[in-house]
Amino acid sequence: MELGPYILLASLEGAVTAAVLALTAVGLSLVFGVMRVVNIAHGEFFMLGAVIAWYVAHSMGGHPALGFVAALVVAPLFVGAIAAAADMTILKRLDYDPERTIVATIGLLYIIQQLTLMTYGPEARPVEAPFNQRIALPWFEWGEEGFEFYFPWGLSTTSYKLAVIGAAAVVLVGVWLMMARTRIGLLMRATQADRDMALAFGIPVERVYALVFGIGAALAALAAVLIVPIQQAHYLMGADPLLLSFIVVIIGGLGSLPGTVVAAIFIGLSDGIISVFFSPTLAKILATLLVGLVLVFRPQGLFGTRTA
Repeated sequence: MELGPYILLASLEGAVTAAVLALTAVGLSLVFGVMRVVNIAHGEFFMLGAVIAWYVAHSMGGHPALGFVAALVVAPLFVGAIAAAADMTILKRLDYDPERTIVATIGLLYIIQQLTLMTYGPEARPVEAPFNQRIALPWFEWGEEGFEFYFPWGLSTTSYKLAVIGAAAVVLVGVWLMMARTRIGLLMRATQADRDMALAFGIPVERVYALVFGIGAALAALAAVLIVPIQQAHYLMGADPLLLSFIVVIIGGLGSLPGTVVAAIFIGLSDGIISVFFSPTLAKILATLLVGLVLVFRPQGLFGTRTA
């Protein structure tokens, strides 16, 4: 098989990574953009979503689609509620001070991780996909008889991976519509622009913060539910999503949702292609170097705005 089909296959794998990464990073960017809080526990909310998805799917029984659909609803709501409770009981008491909230979310990270280890265990456990049909992919070339296409052996993907990409796109559009067209989105943007002015106009800023923190965690949990049939639920699986989310948010611009999505697509596709042709470690190294270049030459990120 020629190089082109391999690139296509690697790009599809990267698109799945980009879709899940965009959901996770948008949650992190939303929290920072509105609350100015760096949530170090964001990766553990991702992990918690995957573990809860396993519990729900395992307890439901029957057709895998029943447990998976239930996990899509239960896991984000449960994780979002935990995050909102953590905001009201911990971050609120710290008055959202940047330094103290970083330390607090580091502590929250270890609490969630160790509680998961004690209850779930150290094993990596799979969740069966609701559907997983193999789909052969065509490749086009210019032959002796003109433009034609064929199906190279081994060039295929699954229906579930394509569904992950589509589902992530729908959710991201929903987040944009929420921020741009709804009253709660207006309150979030007003709080983001000027917290004191929002308080003066009677906006319940602390409730908005709890909601935003919960939504950010719920998006990470939703991303984990989508990816866990491809990967496996494990109590240490939150580290990579956290690292990649920070890379994406820094490159795209802190608090910029469009920049976060664009950066997630770029990082996800490059990670998929580099991982296939070289190694996943090299992909992480290059992404980290790109972050260093962005911080040196454009500290506000590619889509961020420079603050005075």
